[in-house]
Amino acid sequence: MSVVISGGGPAGMMLGLLLARAGIEVTVLEKHGDFLRDFRGDTVHASTVRLMDELGLGRKLAALPQSKLGNMEVPTRDGSEVRLTDFEGLPAPYNYIAMIPQWDLLNLLAEEARQEPTFTLRMDTAATGLIREGGKVVGVRHRTRDGEEGEIRADLTVAADGRNSALRREAGLEPREFPVPFDTWWLRLPRHVEEQAQEPRLIPAFRPGEFALSLTRNDYFQIAYFTTKGADARLRGEGIERFRSRIARLMPQYADRVDRLASMDDVHLLDVRLNRLPRWYTDGLLFIGDAAHAMSPAGGVGINLAVQDAVAAAALLAGPLRTGRLTTADLAKVQRRRLRPTVIMQRVQLMLHNGFFAPVLTGRRIGPPTSVVLAARHLPGFRQLPSRLVAWGPRPEHAPAFARRSPKEPA
Repeated sequence: MSVVISGGGPAGMMLGLLLARAGIEVTVLEKHGDFLRDFRGDTVHASTVRLMDELGLGRKLAALPQSKLGNMEVPTRDGSEVRLTDFEGLPAPYNYIAMIPQWDLLNLLAEEARQEPTFTLRMDTAATGLIREGGKVVGVRHRTRDGEEGEIRADLTVAADGRNSALRREAGLEPREFPVPFDTWWLRLPRHVEEQAQEPRLIPAFRPGEFALSLTRNDYFQIAYFTTKGADARLRGEGIERFRSRIARLMPQYADRVDRLASMDDVHLLDVRLNRLPRWYTDGLLFIGDAAHAMSPAGGVGINLAVQDAVAAAALLAGPLRTGRLTTADLAKVQRRRLRPTVIMQRVQLMLHNGFFAPVLTGRRIGPPTSVVLAARHLPGFRQLPSRLVAWGPRPEHAPAFARRSPKEPA
C-alpha cells in the first residue's frame, strides 16, 4: 500500500521517514523549494531528542547548530527574580530544551528518509485538492511552482499541512476554535561577540499591556513580542521607530541594537490560534500536527506534539498498511492515542492565557501571579512540574521497533 503526505514540516517529514523505514511507499509533498524559512520558536524538547536517539540520529542532531536554553527567571513586583523552571533537575541526558533551526532538523530528516528506497520527497509541489472515489479519499491533486498539475493516488492521504491546511478546507472540516487574547511578533537582534560566553537564557520583560521574551540563539537573540490580538495593523501603522522604542523600553539591554530593525518587514506576525478538529480522519484521510490541532506558542510545545502525532501514526498504521488491511478504524486509533495529550496541553495553554497573558495584556497585573511566585520560591518540587510538562508532554512516544537504527555519526 502507499501513502501520500501533504506538508514537509516536522510532522510530515517524521511520518515519511518512519513509514519509509517500515517499507511503505510514501511520497511527501512540500510546497516550498527548500526548508529555509524563519520558523519562530524552533524548540526541540526532550521527547524529540530521545526519539532521535532511538532512530539512531542523536549524534547527527547534536552536531546541528543549536543552543541549550536555561531556566526561565521572571521579574516580580518587588524587583527581584524568581525561577519558574528546573530543566537541569530532569533525568540526564534529556534535561534541556534545544533551540535548533527547524530547517536544519527538516534537512536531517529528509537526508535520512532519502536513503530508504520507498521514500520520495517532491519539493515545490503543493497538494491542492483531494481525489475521491465512492466517498473515500484515494489521493491528492497537486500543482508545482511552475504551474504543472498532476495527481498522486494512494491508499492513505495524510494532511500535515499546518494550521491553514488546504486539505482540511477541501474536506469541509472546521476545527473548534478556543479564545486567544494575544498575537506574537517575532524579530531577531544581533548577539555581540562579548555575549557569546553568556549562558543561554529565557529572559522575559513586562510592561502594562505588553511583554516580550528573549531566546538565546547561536549568534542572535530571538525576540517574541506579545500584545493584544488584532494589533498588527496598529503597530505597523505606527512605524518602525515606534516599534524600536517599544522593544528598547521593554528590554533596555537591547537598546543599542534595535536600529538593526530596518523596517516593519523585519517584524513577523504570528496570528496565534488554538483549535482542534473534533474528528481527525475520514475514510482514506488522516490529519496530524497543526492541521489537526493548532497550538499556542505558550510553552513552545507545537513542534513536539506534531512529531509525537507522527510517531503514533507510524506505529499504529505501518502494520495495516503492510498487510493491505488499513481501515478507517485504524485511523481512529491515531486520534484516540493522541487526543488526550493534545487536550491536556491545550487546557494548560488556556489556563496560561487566562491566568497570565490576559491580566498582563489588559494591564491588570505585571508578571506572574503571586501564588505562582510563592510556590516557585517555597514549595519543593514545584519547578519540576512545568519543566516535565514542557520537556516531555503528557504521553511521549517511543520510536517503533521497525524504525530504530544504530547511532550514526554526523557526516
